Amino acid sequence: MKYSKATNYALHTMLFLVAATPNKPIGVQKLAEQQDVSPTYLSKVLTKLVKAGMIESVSGVNGGYRLKRNWEDVSFLDIIQAIEGNASLFDCSLDHGPECLIQRVVLEAEEKMEEHLRNQTMSELAKKIKIVL
Repeated sequence: MKYSKATNYALHTMLFLVAATPNKPIGVQKLAEQQDVSPTYLSKVLTKLVKAGMIESVSGVNGGYRLKRNWEDVSFLDIIQAIEGNASLFDCSLDHGPECLIQRVVLEAEEKMEEHLRNQTMSELAKKIKIVL
């Protein structure tokens, strides 16, 4: 699992959407201003979240992006994997096969980290902050 700037923006955008107003669309310009990022760049990140089924794009004058159903269950891991994919952070490049002791240790560490991220939802985190639109 990797953690890029795109993932950072995705996590912050999702938190903002959950905390601000889950059902009301928010424009990409407003979302970009919240993080001081280019709307063009953020649009690419948002497209990945749309493809992952976490948010939807709403057209029109009052359009923008809003959360989809079951957003309460979206975890940090879901968002990270939507942006980065499911690739492992750790990969032994030597040809030891599945019995590589080094690989076992780092994969176990990654599994524990993923479990922690899977258990942390945006809805739980959003209860700790107040967003003013």
